[in-house]
Amino acid sequence: MNVKTAVNLEDLRRMARRKLPRIAFDFIDGGVDDEDCMRRNREAFRRFQLVPRYLVDVSRRDQSTELLGRRYASPFGISPTGLAGLFHPGADELLAAAARTADIPFLLSSASNAAVEAVAKIAPDHVWFQIYGTRDERINTDLVKRARDAGVHTLVVSVDVPVNSNRERNRRNGFSRPFRMTPAVVLEALGHPAWVLRYLRSGGIPMMSNWAPYGREGASAAEVADLYGTLTPAPMIRWQTLERIRADWRGPLVVKGLLHPDDARMAASIGVNGLIVSNHGGRQLDVAPTPIEMLPAIRAAVGDRVELMVDSGVRRGSDIVIARCLGARFAFFGRPTLFGAAAGGADGIARALQIVRNEIDVVMAQIGCSAFDALDARYLRSEGQAVQPHAPPIVPAATAAAAVDNRTRPALDLSIQP
Repeated sequence: MNVKTAVNLEDLRRMARRKLPRIAFDFIDGGVDDEDCMRRNREAFRRFQLVPRYLVDVSRRDQSTELLGRRYASPFGISPTGLAGLFHPGADELLAAAARTADIPFLLSSASNAAVEAVAKIAPDHVWFQIYGTRDERINTDLVKRARDAGVHTLVVSVDVPVNSNRERNRRNGFSRPFRMTPAVVLEALGHPAWVLRYLRSGGIPMMSNWAPYGREGASAAEVADLYGTLTPAPMIRWQTLERIRADWRGPLVVKGLLHPDDARMAASIGVNGLIVSNHGGRQLDVAPTPIEMLPAIRAAVGDRVELMVDSGVRRGSDIVIARCLGARFAFFGRPTLFGAAAGGADGIARALQIVRNEIDVVMAQIGCSAFDALDARYLRSEGQAVQPHAPPIVPAATAAAAVDNRTRPALDLSIQP
């Protein structure tokens, strides 16, 4: 299985499924309860079509996008994903390096295996740090301080995990925190010898390094994971916690997981710079609405006061184009890059990012748009909606200049051949 032969993200998912034991694959792939929310995340994108405009010069395409004060080469980034080192040794570091090469943001989870200080050194201009509120306010404060001292550009606060959710795949597989290799798990894992060998060579369960400083001196990886489990989730977190974080953090602050327009309006009022509209990839509330469904109402609620981004269910470049037409400047995804890491390490991650970049480029050409920044609702049609006549898209002079400048910057291979 060579990841370079992967044609789409689903190919990488299938490769990862063959390489990972079921308990590990299902941890990435699964959702909550009946997993209806996961399915709706995909179906929501399919309710839209992109209406092409032809006889437009698209010989040069620029998908670079400005977000929170800097311009990235593509309008997508890597969502925070905990325990990545369980699926491939050093996965957090590999994700950061891939983000640096691709010139996109990587949202390092506070539940990562690598420490924020180490990962920020790998990609100082591309690493954001994601935290949850904990039951210990001193740890909340210290995590913010550590991110600031490490030179992190953007802090992300996830607010959509008030309690642990009912992830039935994990329960059926016997997945617990900390992860332990029970006899049943070992027996099934033996069908994936390469993963088992890497697991043993790397010392077993990887350390949750961001939390190691808060445990006893010399604590094992299992003990640190137990500590994390006692302090998160934190159902008592309130708006005051976010206000304190805003006061402590001088850089861009992003809130991840809001779905209600009133909550979005409240976040904007306390000075949040960006929102990632998200239902946690269908891993928290199975009956939650999809981000794409809520995006227009949230855009109407906050106007231009905050940057809007989305995640949950993004699997195609066309999804990112649709999200942009609905008012999101950026999109994030996490499962595909974990599948890439499991399937092929650094090469698998790079292939996942390359596939999405290639798809965006082709879609932009197909719909007659040469600059991602010029996308808007004029290109979009939803089910049952008639196509309205409108003028050909006009690319602003600044955007056209950016397209020329972008030719000098490092870019991923745009070839769609494996």
